[in-house]
Amino acid sequence: MDIFWQRARALLRIRNRLGRECLAELLSTFVLILITLGGSAQMVTSAGTKGNFLSSYLAGALAVMVAVYTAGGVSGAHMNPAFSFAMALLGQLPWWKFPIFVAVQILAAFISAGAVYVLYYDAIQHYTNGTLATTGPLETASIFATYPADHVSISNGFLDQVMGTAMLILGILAIMDTRNKGVPKGLEPVAVALLVLAIEVSMGSNCGCPMNPARDLGPRLFTYVAGWGSEVFRWVERRG
Repeated sequence: MDIFWQRARALLRIRNRLGRECLAELLSTFVLILITLGGSAQMVTSAGTKGNFLSSYLAGALAVMVAVYTAGGVSGAHMNPAFSFAMALLGQLPWWKFPIFVAVQILAAFISAGAVYVLYYDAIQHYTNGTLATTGPLETASIFATYPADHVSISNGFLDQVMGTAMLILGILAIMDTRNKGVPKGLEPVAVALLVLAIEVSMGSNCGCPMNPARDLGPRLFTYVAGWGSEVFRWVERRG
């Protein structure tokens, strides 16, 4: 039996470094989006009785912590094309790896959106009476992707996302900088989670504070093919 397991482990072991990094990005992004969207699904489908915006934000922040612990030692657990882009600019990620990481992150977000849809399928059907809508009192598209508030213009929404994402990257770089007052070793994911929570509760009302193109685009693509239709990409009331 021991020989069997040794052979099985040898066959399943991925020796290629890029392969390991891609698998780590896939798994960590899947974990991140699964928990994040799950928090949103619980809030929306229960009409706020089993969750609210604060619990949804807390789920997203804790999801970051779990995801970084999952793959931080293999790929760095980027989970975010914007962060991968920043790492490439700083010379900490080869440019040729950048599009590969982005593709894996978006794929993982798409898959995790499907997992959340399956997990909450009955709840979504019960809440919507079988009608999948992007607007109205029984809309459920916001479970998966973020949409701007009615008062937000395109320029204000763009600025909102630039500032939120910039603050996220700045905070992570500060936390990981060994020349700064360091976070105790092993608690870096906790500090990043608290950073995400701080940004969410202070900058979340305009656009939902995604700060992550993969977190928004992957699930949005899923809603497009799963029944919500092209409305998830259309301009609505002069807003994108």
